Amino acid sequence: MSWRPQYRSSKFRNVYGKAASREHCFDGIPITKNVHDNHFCAVNARFLAIVTESAGGGSFLVIPLEQTGRIEPNYPKVCGHQGNVLDIKWNPFIENIIASCSEDTSVRIWEIPEGGLKRNMTEAVLELYGHSRRVGLVEWHPTTNNILFSAGYDYKVLIWNLDIGEPVKMIDCHSDVILCMSFNTDGSLLATTCKDKRLRVVEPRSGRVLQEASCKNHRVNRVVFLGSTKRLLTTGVSRWNTRQIALWDQEDLSMPLIEEEIDGLSGLLFPFYDADTHMLYLAGKGDGNIRYYEIGSEKPYLSYLMEFRSPAPQKGLGVMPKHGLDVSACEVFRFYKLITLKGLIEPISMIVPRRSETYQEDIYPMTPGTEPALTPDEWLSGVNRDPILVSLKEGYKRNSKIVFKAPVREKKSVVVNGIDLLENVPPRTENEV
Repeated sequence: MSWRPQYRSSKFRNVYGKAASREHCFDGIPITKNVHDNHFCAVNARFLAIVTESAGGGSFLVIPLEQTGRIEPNYPKVCGHQGNVLDIKWNPFIENIIASCSEDTSVRIWEIPEGGLKRNMTEAVLELYGHSRRVGLVEWHPTTNNILFSAGYDYKVLIWNLDIGEPVKMIDCHSDVILCMSFNTDGSLLATTCKDKRLRVVEPRSGRVLQEASCKNHRVNRVVFLGSTKRLLTTGVSRWNTRQIALWDQEDLSMPLIEEEIDGLSGLLFPFYDADTHMLYLAGKGDGNIRYYEIGSEKPYLSYLMEFRSPAPQKGLGVMPKHGLDVSACEVFRFYKLITLKGLIEPISMIVPRRSETYQEDIYPMTPGTEPALTPDEWLSGVNRDPILVSLKEGYKRNSKIVFKAPVREKKSVVVNGIDLLENVPPRTENEV
């Protein structure tokens, strides 16, 4: 009997990437030249935010999505930080609230007016001080309203309850700079990668490390939970300095399930996972390609689908939440690509080619909406709940009724786990330049 390659039937076999035309891009944006390994971009169904190059402090632009084309040089900015802005993230439940963190050791919460900015914004609704070094990452909890995580160069992860404007927990298990944080579906577990070459799965409320992998052959950079499959995917560098990805069982990090070499380029690999379609996207910093795979529950786990190619290198990528996609065009994912050389933000849509004009239920399962499943107090008391799901059939546009109310605070000391974070400053580290 002659050998035949195994045929895989997949509805995503022909997914293709489609870059927006020039008039639907955002042009003339002075994208930051900071070399920190973040995306410097955040997007939701209403606004696009980009960290910009600025003198004497840090700033970022917030542009309504419909305002495409060339952006004026004097376009108003959010510019209250005293140091470079290193990360920005939109609140998943309140679409005009954005968190930013900076080299000035602060995390700030901003409220963007309805139609976007009309003048420079310098006053944040909330300023959060608890880190003693610059803050490199912020991440919102996926199911709980007003819970924010921040990771600093003091090797600590602080959990902020924005209802009271205070840090309520501290995760202090890292021995070097934290590179990446990722939550599982209900936010009961946090995975982190660290400069000490370790991958950790942490129970965030207690700060207990449940699993830890020392990655000698695979130097981890980025990690992402693969939805509710109890698996993790990391991107990193092999001992021969080739880029590779590794798949892990979250309950046993002793050995990766698989390791796969990608190529010999040097830029960081950013992973993006779409739990609705079980597709994984890999985008290299500094190259123009986005590879995509389908992830299965059985070996070989990863099936390569295709690659979107572009000559323009990407500095970072923002990702549109599911409820902001164009369902009528069978769009399953959308990137906002930062092209520093041209000062351009280019939307790239991932499309499943279908002939029918009707709603494609098989590629749009129920997906997390903009309603939180828990309050901060419920989550902190130990409750876990899956996200509240919505259907995209009606072109989901329901706005959340939640309004952000900033707490009033006087106190200047920040005590967590019995330690005043602003008094106990660790010595300077070699990672600080």
